[in-house]
Amino acid sequence: MPQPVVVTAVFVPQQGRQEEARAAILGALADVHAEAGCELYALHDAADGALVLIEKWESVELLDAHGSGEPVARLGRAISGLLEKPPAVVRMTPAPGGDPVKGRL
Repeated sequence: MPQPVVVTAVFVPQQGRQEEARAAILGALADVHAEAGCELYALHDAADGALVLIEKWESVELLDAHGSGEPVARLGRAISGLLEKPPAVVRMTPAPGGDPVKGRL
């Protein structure tokens, strides 16, 4: 059975470009949700103005396919020039604990 992968991707918009960056990311959600292996792909606003995608993928292989797929390429084009720096992406392996429902994504 494949091991799920959880990902955070933090986008730091340039000053005054947060709404444009948010719209660009929101525009990618439907296409990514339709990709094989996507279990969660949800945008969140951070208190510091960053935009954070929290993702969950069925497997590393399907996450890798997502990373090289057309929806990510389109998102890259849509956010070009809107960010302070490249997104900070962290891949994680779940380490569930405590309540079996609350202790994992």
